Amino acid sequence: MAAISDDPCDTSTSAGLMGSIRSGLAAWVALLKTRIEIISTELEEAKIHLEQMVLLAVAALYCLSFGLLLLTLFVVTWFWETQYRMHVLGGFALLYLGAGIASALILRNKVKNKPKLFGSTVAELSKDHEQLSSKDGQVRINRTAPAA
Repeated sequence: MAAISDDPCDTSTSAGLMGSIRSGLAAWVALLKTRIEIISTELEEAKIHLEQMVLLAVAALYCLSFGLLLLTLFVVTWFWETQYRMHVLGGFALLYLGAGIASALILRNKVKNKPKLFGSTVAELSKDHEQLSSKDGQVRINRTAPAA
Protein backbone atom coordinates (compact mmCIF):
# COMPACT_ATOMS: atom_id res chain seq x y z
CA MET A 1 0.00 0.00 0.00
CA ALA A 2 1.43 3.34 -0.98
CA ALA A 3 1.63 5.88 1.74
CA ILE A 4 1.08 9.56 1.17
CA SER A 5 4.37 11.31 1.55
CA ASP A 6 4.76 14.33 3.78
CA ASP A 7 7.81 15.35 1.76
CA PRO A 8 7.13 18.69 0.04
CA CYS A 9 9.51 17.68 -2.74
CA ASP A 10 7.27 14.74 -3.72
CA THR A 11 5.81 15.88 -7.07
CA SER A 12 3.91 12.75 -8.08
CA THR A 13 0.58 13.90 -6.58
CA SER A 14 1.00 17.57 -7.43
CA ALA A 15 1.98 16.77 -11.03
CA GLY A 16 -1.27 14.85 -11.54
CA LEU A 17 -3.31 17.67 -10.05
CA MET A 18 -1.47 20.32 -12.07
CA GLY A 19 -1.90 18.28 -15.25
CA SER A 20 -5.62 18.01 -14.59
CA ILE A 21 -5.90 21.74 -13.94
CA ARG A 22 -3.89 22.50 -17.08
CA SER A 23 -6.05 20.28 -19.27
CA GLY A 24 -9.20 21.82 -17.81
CA LEU A 25 -7.90 25.31 -18.44
CA ALA A 26 -6.82 24.33 -21.95
CA ALA A 27 -10.35 23.13 -22.68
CA TRP A 28 -11.83 26.40 -21.41
CA VAL A 29 -9.33 28.45 -23.42
CA ALA A 30 -10.18 26.46 -26.56
CA LEU A 31 -13.88 27.02 -25.91
CA LEU A 32 -13.38 30.72 -25.35
CA LYS A 33 -11.17 31.02 -28.45
CA THR A 34 -13.87 29.41 -30.60
CA ARG A 35 -16.54 31.75 -29.27
CA ILE A 36 -14.36 34.81 -29.85
CA GLU A 37 -13.71 33.65 -33.42
CA ILE A 38 -17.48 33.37 -33.97
CA ILE A 39 -18.05 36.88 -32.61
CA SER A 40 -15.23 38.23 -34.77
CA THR A 41 -16.65 36.60 -37.89
CA GLU A 42 -20.13 37.95 -37.19
CA LEU A 43 -18.80 41.45 -36.59
CA GLU A 44 -16.84 41.37 -39.84
CA GLU A 45 -19.89 40.14 -41.79
CA ALA A 46 -22.09 42.83 -40.23
CA LYS A 47 -19.51 45.52 -41.06
CA ILE A 48 -19.20 44.42 -44.69
CA HIS A 49 -22.97 44.20 -45.07
CA LEU A 50 -23.46 47.66 -43.59
CA GLU A 51 -20.77 49.18 -45.81
CA GLN A 52 -22.36 47.68 -48.91
CA MET A 53 -25.83 48.84 -47.92
CA VAL A 54 -24.70 52.40 -47.20
CA LEU A 55 -22.71 52.65 -50.44
CA LEU A 56 -25.58 51.33 -52.54
CA ALA A 57 -28.11 53.54 -50.75
CA VAL A 58 -26.03 56.68 -51.32
CA ALA A 59 -25.45 55.85 -55.00
CA ALA A 60 -29.13 55.06 -55.56
CA LEU A 61 -30.28 58.17 -53.73
CA TYR A 62 -27.94 60.42 -55.70
CA CYS A 63 -28.82 58.98 -59.11
CA LEU A 64 -32.55 58.78 -58.49
CA SER A 65 -32.71 62.29 -57.05
CA PHE A 66 -30.83 63.78 -59.97
CA GLY A 67 -32.94 61.84 -62.48
CA LEU A 68 -36.21 62.85 -60.82
CA LEU A 69 -35.13 66.48 -60.70
CA LEU A 70 -34.35 66.50 -64.41
CA LEU A 71 -37.56 64.63 -65.28
CA THR A 72 -39.62 67.04 -63.21
CA LEU A 73 -37.94 70.02 -64.85
CA PHE A 74 -38.54 68.52 -68.28
CA VAL A 75 -42.24 67.86 -67.72
CA VAL A 76 -42.92 71.21 -66.01
CA THR A 77 -41.26 73.13 -68.86
CA TRP A 78 -43.24 71.05 -71.36
CA PHE A 79 -46.54 72.11 -69.75
CA TRP A 80 -45.48 75.64 -68.72
CA GLU A 81 -47.40 77.50 -71.43
CA THR A 82 -50.60 75.51 -70.86
CA GLN A 83 -53.32 75.72 -68.26
CA TYR A 84 -52.17 72.38 -66.75
CA ARG A 85 -48.88 73.57 -65.25
CA MET A 86 -50.28 73.61 -61.68
CA HIS A 87 -51.76 70.15 -62.17
CA VAL A 88 -48.39 68.85 -63.30
CA LEU A 89 -46.60 70.40 -60.31
CA GLY A 90 -49.24 68.99 -57.93
CA GLY A 91 -48.96 65.56 -59.55
CA PHE A 92 -45.22 65.48 -59.08
CA ALA A 93 -45.57 66.62 -55.48
CA LEU A 94 -48.01 63.76 -54.78
CA LEU A 95 -45.76 61.30 -56.58
CA TYR A 96 -42.72 62.32 -54.52
CA LEU A 97 -44.64 62.33 -51.25
CA GLY A 98 -46.01 58.86 -52.01
CA ALA A 99 -42.56 57.53 -52.85
CA GLY A 100 -41.12 59.09 -49.68
CA ILE A 101 -43.84 57.57 -47.48
CA ALA A 102 -43.43 54.16 -49.13
CA SER A 103 -39.65 54.32 -48.64
CA ALA A 104 -40.06 55.29 -44.99
CA LEU A 105 -42.44 52.35 -44.40
CA ILE A 106 -40.05 49.91 -46.09
CA LEU A 107 -37.15 51.26 -44.03
CA ARG A 108 -39.15 50.90 -40.82
CA ASN A 109 -39.98 47.29 -41.75
CA LYS A 110 -36.31 46.55 -42.48
CA VAL A 111 -35.23 48.03 -39.14
CA LYS A 112 -37.85 46.00 -37.26
CA ASN A 113 -36.98 42.71 -38.98
CA LYS A 114 -33.20 42.94 -39.07
CA PRO A 115 -31.33 39.77 -38.16
CA LYS A 116 -30.20 39.53 -34.57
CA LEU A 117 -26.58 40.55 -34.14
CA PHE A 118 -24.47 37.79 -32.58
CA GLY A 119 -27.27 35.26 -33.12
CA SER A 120 -24.81 32.43 -33.80
CA THR A 121 -22.73 33.36 -30.77
CA VAL A 122 -25.75 33.32 -28.47
CA ALA A 123 -26.80 29.95 -29.90
CA GLU A 124 -23.35 28.49 -29.32
CA LEU A 125 -23.20 29.85 -25.78
CA SER A 126 -26.62 28.34 -25.10
CA LYS A 127 -25.33 24.97 -26.31
CA ASP A 128 -22.29 25.38 -24.07
CA HIS A 129 -24.50 26.14 -21.09
CA GLU A 130 -26.66 23.09 -21.77
CA GLN A 131 -23.65 20.83 -22.09
CA LEU A 132 -21.96 22.18 -18.97
CA SER A 133 -25.10 21.87 -16.89
CA SER A 134 -26.02 18.38 -18.13
CA LYS A 135 -27.10 15.82 -15.57
CA ASP A 136 -24.33 13.35 -16.27
CA GLY A 137 -21.65 15.96 -15.59
CA GLN A 138 -19.76 15.12 -18.79
CA VAL A 139 -18.26 18.14 -20.51
CA ARG A 140 -18.18 17.70 -24.27
CA ILE A 141 -16.23 20.26 -26.28
CA ASN A 142 -16.86 20.46 -30.00
CA ARG A 143 -13.55 21.42 -31.57
CA THR A 144 -14.88 22.00 -35.08
CA ALA A 145 -14.26 25.35 -36.70
CA PRO A 146 -17.18 27.78 -36.81
CA ALA A 147 -19.01 28.12 -40.11
CA ALA A 148 -17.93 31.24 -41.95
